[in-house]
Amino acid sequence: MTMTAGAPPAHNRPAGLALGFLTGGVIGASLTAFIGGCVVERAPLIVTGLVLPAVYGLLFFLATLPRRAREAAVVPRTALAVIESLEAIGGETSDVPVRFDLSVVPDDAPAFRVEVQQDVNLVELPDYRPRGVVVVEYPPDRPWKTRIVKRPTPRWEERAAVAQVDSVPGPAMKSETSGGCFSTLLILLGLLLGAAAVLVLFRADLFDSHEGDSGAPKPSVSSSSSTTTVTSATGTVALGPGRSMLDGGELRRAVESLTRDAERRQALTVVVQDHLLTVVFSPTGVKSPAFDPRSLPYDRVPGLVEEARSTLGVGSPQSWQLTADGVTGSLTLRVMVTGGEGPGLLEADGQGKVLRRSGS
Repeated sequence: MTMTAGAPPAHNRPAGLALGFLTGGVIGASLTAFIGGCVVERAPLIVTGLVLPAVYGLLFFLATLPRRAREAAVVPRTALAVIESLEAIGGETSDVPVRFDLSVVPDDAPAFRVEVQQDVNLVELPDYRPRGVVVVEYPPDRPWKTRIVKRPTPRWEERAAVAQVDSVPGPAMKSETSGGCFSTLLILLGLLLGAAAVLVLFRADLFDSHEGDSGAPKPSVSSSSSTTTVTSATGTVALGPGRSMLDGGELRRAVESLTRDAERRQALTVVVQDHLLTVVFSPTGVKSPAFDPRSLPYDRVPGLVEEARSTLGVGSPQSWQLTADGVTGSLTLRVMVTGGEGPGLLEADGQGKVLRRSGS
């Protein structure tokens, strides 16, 4: 029996292209926000990167819920179809994806040609051959979603065994349509625009803070007598020949040169040597036993170093180092000196009052 093919229903291609563009934009925006937030340590960006796809997925689910409910309510139509051609397109498991070209001939509707893809078990694959008649089901309003019924009812199985179904001329509808290169370009454009939107909306967090807090070293400020380098993690001041951190006002000026651009920048540790100051800064947004490096008792440092040199029994002092930290909850100063008799340690509080001594 031969029936006239009806006009293939039009797929909602503009809506599909728009959905692909929007999905690409959401992916680009969420990835850019999440990665950028992790790099600059900004919680709002990280949260945006995580929440955006979840919100988009929820909105998509709610927006398509009525359509999916309508589609689920449609009773599928059963018909006979003849296999025009079939091709296995891959698979390494027992179920092989097979592309079928079918001529579907319903009893009470126009016939049509459709191309579908369906998994077929390797054991059952020989049952499908060109010009073979099979039983299919499809939604009347979406014939491109035709599926071969693997276990038809006895009545339909008997009909398929004896029926002669003629081919349907014309192009075949496809169960999985694609926008081709244009669709891919729209998705890529959405990715780029989504990323650009995040960069524009959060430029203050991404760029301004990155310039101030990035791990890349800032250009060193050099003079004939000192060199200053500041990064997000550390700051150093190296004095030139003939100068010492024990000179009047030298240590104060060095600390202030590292903290003048950050009014509330806290330090984990301050290490002072004769010609070198190193400040390890506390990470932004991380709770740690930090302190204001400008709170050091500058006037007491030379006296503490001299006392450590002369009272710890290390012999002729060869080097010294002062370390300040707040690990114990309050500022503590430790002066380590090394001499011919070995090392010695003097410990003082945040006001420079000596708490204990230990020597060789």
